[in-house]
Amino acid sequence: MITSELPVLQDSSNEGGVADTMSLSMSVSELEDPMDPKGKKKRGRPGKPPAPNKKPRKTPAEKVAGGARGRKANGIPQTNGEGGEPVTLFEVVKMGKSAMQSVVDDWIESYKQDRDIALLDLINFFIQCSGCKGTVRIEMFRNMQNAEIIRKMTEEFDEDSGDYPLTMPGPLWKKFRYNFCEFIGVLIRQCQYSIIYDEYLMDTVISLLTGLSDSQVRAFRHTSTLAAMKLMTALVNVALNLSIHQDNTQRQYEAERNKMAGKRANEKLELLLQKRKELQENQDEIENMMNSIFKGIFVHRYRDAIAEIRAICIEEIGVWMKMYSDAFLNDSYLKYVGWTLHDRQGEVRLKCLKALQNLYTNRELFPKLELFTNRFKDRIVSMTLDKEYDVAVEAIRLVTLILQGSEDALSNEDCENVYHLVYSAHRPVAVAAGEFLHRKLFSRHDPQAEEALAKRRGRSSPNGNLIRMLVLFFLESELHEHAAYLVDSLWESSQELLKDWECMTELLLEEPVQGEEVLSDRQESALIELMVCTIRQAAEAHPPVGRGTGKRVLTAKERKTQIDDKNKLTEHFIMALPMLLSKYQADSEKVANLLQIPMFFDLDVYSAGRMEKHLDALLKQIRLVVEKHIESDVLEACSKTYSILCSEEYTIMNRVDIARSQLIDEMTDRFTHCVEDLLQEGEEADDDDIYNVLSTLKRLTAFHNAHDLTRWDLFGSCYRLLKAGIEQGSMPEQIAVQALQCSHYSILWQLVKMTEGAPSKDDLLALRRVVKSFLAVCQQCLSNVNTPVKEQAFMLLCDLLMIFSHQLMSGGREGLEPLVFNPDSTLQNELLSFILDHVFIDQDDENQSMEGDEEDEANKIEALHKRRNLLAAFSKLIIYDIVDMPAAADIFKHYMKYYNDYGDIIKETLSKTRQSDKILCAKTLILSLQQLFNELLQDQGPTLDRTSSHVSGIKELARRFALTFGLDQIKTREAVATLHKDGIEFAFKYQNPRGAEFPPPNLAFLEVLSEFSSKLLRQDKKTVHSYLEKFMSESMSERREDVWLPLISYRNSLLTGGDDGDRLSVTSGASSKTSSVRSKKGRTPVHKSKRIEEESVDASWLRGNDTLQTPGALATPQLTSTVLRENPRQAADTHLPDHDSEPGSENDYVHNSQMQMSWLGQQKIEDSRKDRTAMNYMKARNQTVRQTVRGLMEDDAEPIFEDVMMSSRGQLEDMNEEFEDTMVIDLPPSRNRRERAELRPDFFDSAAMIEDESGFTMPMF
Repeated sequence: MITSELPVLQDSSNEGGVADTMSLSMSVSELEDPMDPKGKKKRGRPGKPPAPNKKPRKTPAEKVAGGARGRKANGIPQTNGEGGEPVTLFEVVKMGKSAMQSVVDDWIESYKQDRDIALLDLINFFIQCSGCKGTVRIEMFRNMQNAEIIRKMTEEFDEDSGDYPLTMPGPLWKKFRYNFCEFIGVLIRQCQYSIIYDEYLMDTVISLLTGLSDSQVRAFRHTSTLAAMKLMTALVNVALNLSIHQDNTQRQYEAERNKMAGKRANEKLELLLQKRKELQENQDEIENMMNSIFKGIFVHRYRDAIAEIRAICIEEIGVWMKMYSDAFLNDSYLKYVGWTLHDRQGEVRLKCLKALQNLYTNRELFPKLELFTNRFKDRIVSMTLDKEYDVAVEAIRLVTLILQGSEDALSNEDCENVYHLVYSAHRPVAVAAGEFLHRKLFSRHDPQAEEALAKRRGRSSPNGNLIRMLVLFFLESELHEHAAYLVDSLWESSQELLKDWECMTELLLEEPVQGEEVLSDRQESALIELMVCTIRQAAEAHPPVGRGTGKRVLTAKERKTQIDDKNKLTEHFIMALPMLLSKYQADSEKVANLLQIPMFFDLDVYSAGRMEKHLDALLKQIRLVVEKHIESDVLEACSKTYSILCSEEYTIMNRVDIARSQLIDEMTDRFTHCVEDLLQEGEEADDDDIYNVLSTLKRLTAFHNAHDLTRWDLFGSCYRLLKAGIEQGSMPEQIAVQALQCSHYSILWQLVKMTEGAPSKDDLLALRRVVKSFLAVCQQCLSNVNTPVKEQAFMLLCDLLMIFSHQLMSGGREGLEPLVFNPDSTLQNELLSFILDHVFIDQDDENQSMEGDEEDEANKIEALHKRRNLLAAFSKLIIYDIVDMPAAADIFKHYMKYYNDYGDIIKETLSKTRQSDKILCAKTLILSLQQLFNELLQDQGPTLDRTSSHVSGIKELARRFALTFGLDQIKTREAVATLHKDGIEFAFKYQNPRGAEFPPPNLAFLEVLSEFSSKLLRQDKKTVHSYLEKFMSESMSERREDVWLPLISYRNSLLTGGDDGDRLSVTSGASSKTSSVRSKKGRTPVHKSKRIEEESVDASWLRGNDTLQTPGALATPQLTSTVLRENPRQAADTHLPDHDSEPGSENDYVHNSQMQMSWLGQQKIEDSRKDRTAMNYMKARNQTVRQTVRGLMEDDAEPIFEDVMMSSRGQLEDMNEEFEDTMVIDLPPSRNRRERAELRPDFFDSAAMIEDESGFTMPMF
């Protein structure tokens, strides 16, 4: 029995727990040999004798005395003279070199010899498994209470690391965890017949684990909880065996007692009664032990603050309920699993679901789970939408098991919640939902109905009803664009059904028999779409786009299945496809889907199987489809089918090529005549003439996309149409759009010929004339009144400028240089104006779609997608240096306003342009801010309200721009310095007309510029500050009014981290507060190692005054034109005087030869001449460290650590969680760990601004 020496089981409200435990000390009489027949009599059979072939074991006394293999004597580690073999139980288990049963048998032998020493070895085993370096000595074991021992061991922890064996990474510690659990299980198994009933071993171990599990130290709590749960599992197994033995004994007793009096053996009855009594006593003791572990450890730790500990408890209680369902599978224990389904950590919720799956797998346990299912079914169903995909997958599998056990357990609403998950983008979730759908709809066949259907339809279509059901499900889900996702979800569970293409085609082709429901038009369209998706899935053998990370390598078995499926579908649809096209040739949607099937054919079957007649039938049907339809998707499908059938590697190519050429000849002749008629009639052309031209042109354009039709010279007719439309202004927009597209294809096919062969100069010049004339036409179309025509012309202009750019000569194609086109400034301006007029437009708030107006919402999404394509096309021209980079300023300035629509495109454009030219990109950024500032001045006048939302928006945009410079300040120092230079020149560009005592009109721009001060190196701040002082008069330095606040704020941001004595202050309270905030934002962490490197680079700039060059590592890029184009609309309204001639102006910066070197280098040299005395002082001060440094050096200063905005909401919630019996206090970090904790993320890193929102907010209880 568990004696009073065990800790008193605490109520859940007891938070201390350790203080209430009793002492582990025993009297000397209680430490005697357990084999002594004192106290309780031993029951059961003794321990197993050693095997005869096993080497005799040494006694513990021999081990300790001899110094070989003794683990510990009085808690003192013993060394092994044979060279490093494990000498403690912890080391033996960790290494795992010995069989665990042998290790346990050794310990049992030592326990029989001296149970105190053996038990002390076991206690130290648990202590060391927790990562504690301390050792429990025999004196402590005898004289100290449990709480005192644990407190003493807490002090022995290694503070250098918070890791302990159960959390350490690597295969060694993973194996240790397995060995640790196995050791406990084997120990109980080997002791189950005698030792665990001696009222000493289990009492002491359970008491120790209970105390450790109540510790504030995570390592103790985690390790002891795992040990206790595995101990409980082993005891449950013992209890189960005892229960089986009791039942067997009871049956034997009943059988003996029912015998006749003469045949009854009374001695045997007495032995059976005695055995039954002993088994009952043992069962009571085991139940007492399990009760102590459950109430003393489990009920507290299953809601521990640490997720790993909670997961251990839930995992093991699931094992108990499955192993010994008669005792544990009831609502008293199931409620803990049900409550923990609401846990905030996905790891714990996952353990709950897996524990329940093990129970629901056994159909015999369903009656015991009925109440639990009714109580927690809603929660389990809701977990199918869990944010953790692994949890959602297991929840769906559990719901599937519940469905298999009882169809009535789930309502229709519950099933519908799982149905829609077959369309999930996460494939494991979708596949699990597909398995549920298969079990619910397709796995229960009606034998009589199937037999009747087989008789009517033949043996080839036994799945007719199920296919109808699948079609109905697809239509009811109303997600017609996602048929491929539905097929992929069902592919693993319903593959036999989905590959029954014979049944599908029979349902589509054969007339229904009497009494059978006819497929509606929508059902036929859905069935065709599903059928095509199953064909694609079988032929390609990988998930559709959007599911999975990419194409995986197929196994040999999967590859064989793929080949077999492809042959099967080819042989079937070679004959069936012409019939399907013949039946549905008038329906564009059905035909467009059916024409995708030849893409997945094995075309060799046509010639190998002598099926040319079926090929002729297919070509005939495709020709009829082309003549009947003008829808773009149908024509593109026909064109692609011809392209596939014309592949040169197949023998059928000649037959298909003849049919295609005949079709193109007819269409070209018709198109030429129609164009002539249309141009002759001019404005008098009727609708028939327009339709004839448009329909033929659509067909030719669709074919020109996939086929080389240059020998039919379609460009000439299209160009005549476009020129006539420009001159007359009356060309229908659809004809203009199609003519532009067809001409574009013609040019591309001509370019392909040039690149593949060796073109002559005449051919190149001829193509250049064609391209030049077409570009001129597209440029003229930009002013067309019809928006579709303008958009088409813009996209083609961008594409052609991209194709015929300087990159055309790359890859050894220098001979194509005559084809290179560079857009002039007029064309660049027109393209930019088009973007500003058609992309950056405000949404129509009045036409916001009302609830349920899905069509209007879809149109808005489509329009946004079109605008994004336009912006992306123009951005590519900027990135590849086809359009001058300053044009990007008009795009960058819209970054914040249109962030939701185009933020990703603008950010990527900014990143790519910075990679090509950092300095010019920085100039473009500051130009975009200047443009916004000028627009604000025009709207509000010279007196800006610096607290307005418009000013805040510009400052926020500047802050976002500053974030894009990253953390490596050395790489961006030239660019950032140039940005500050341009900003300062812009701020002082104009003088105030009222006099010098008034601030310049653009002075407020310095407040925007201060957002970039944090990106300057400390030594560069002084250089920029010196440049700023050139523009400041003495009176400016003395002004303290609010109107001068931008200057004061910017100057202070440059002095941050340097000489603070020169900082300006403001008398206004509000202004002072603003300045303080900006000063804090400007602080940048500077580490000592990086500072030394930066100073050395800085010194190298000043190493010689006779050569004005930047260092090699920071060489200035080859200068392109840096004259930044001003907005023409702003220039027209500007009446301020021109100051281009002032020193340091932009014009001077571009054209002055001395300005074309590094601007920072010039400023440094100029400062070096002024501050020669300071330089000599610094040189003498640092002579022993940096002898080669000549230049301005800063005084050594302490590293600046800035305040970091960090979200700790989730941590606070975890700390404040009301666990009734424990408070988590991890090991205190060592000094090294505290220092590492101070190295926090940069304040300007966007990652530091993201809050760590906790995932699951439902209360646990």
